[in-house]
Amino acid sequence: MKIWTIANQKGGVGKTTTVASLAGSFVKRGQRVLMVDTDPHASLGYYLGIDSEQLPSSLYNLFLANKTLTADTVQMHIVPTNVEGLDLMPATMALATLDRSLGHQEGMGLILKKALQLIEDRYDVVLIDCPPVLGVLMVNALAASEHIIVPVQTEFLALKGLDRMVKTMLLMGRSKKVSYSYTIVPTMYDKRTRAASAALLQLTQDYNEELWQDVIPVDTKFRDASLSHLPASHYAPSSRGVKAYNRLLEYLIAKEPSHVKLG
Repeated sequence: MKIWTIANQKGGVGKTTTVASLAGSFVKRGQRVLMVDTDPHASLGYYLGIDSEQLPSSLYNLFLANKTLTADTVQMHIVPTNVEGLDLMPATMALATLDRSLGHQEGMGLILKKALQLIEDRYDVVLIDCPPVLGVLMVNALAASEHIIVPVQTEFLALKGLDRMVKTMLLMGRSKKVSYSYTIVPTMYDKRTRAASAALLQLTQDYNEELWQDVIPVDTKFRDASLSHLPASHYAPSSRGVKAYNRLLEYLIAKEPSHVKLG
């Protein structure tokens, strides 16, 4: 079971769109996909037409039940979407209280990893959407994943968020004696603007080895897909944005990186 986390310590860079788009592309390849939303804003659920606040259970309840987790109890916190083969472990606003209420407890950073291990025979791929802040939720997401995808909007303010994200991965990696494997993905690229071209050049200069040498373009079909509560791969499969995500998926599958133990 592949587990990829989509993370950046800046909002509005395309994390949720990346999760939904890659998930849809995986499903089109016949894969069973689970999306995990660790962002209290629950944008991923709303994208797919699911109001998690109306559900009886969510990722928050999984954290509360961490000492009694079984495969069946984990599955209780998962809901189907309107796309066959694509399921969601939804977020709720209650997740915003985790750091204050449970963050100090031992082992809180590994709950999601343990939960996913219990259901590893039920899915081929897990994609985790992260909040844009460092806390127990992002720690869980990074600890559970084999590879981290870092979407970065091609404008200069977003580059600052990327710097913070890379430093976070380095700090966490040192504490856990793990080297996190990651790919930086330029998003919302508008070739008509000088700012986007300049930001892409800066990314190439600063992060060439970790940078996907392509871009996700600005595409209104992403917004239309979210209004229709479908991954773009299912709403507009021939759109340029979907084709770009398909190229990204091919690249990531070919790369197949994983955690590397140090020492």
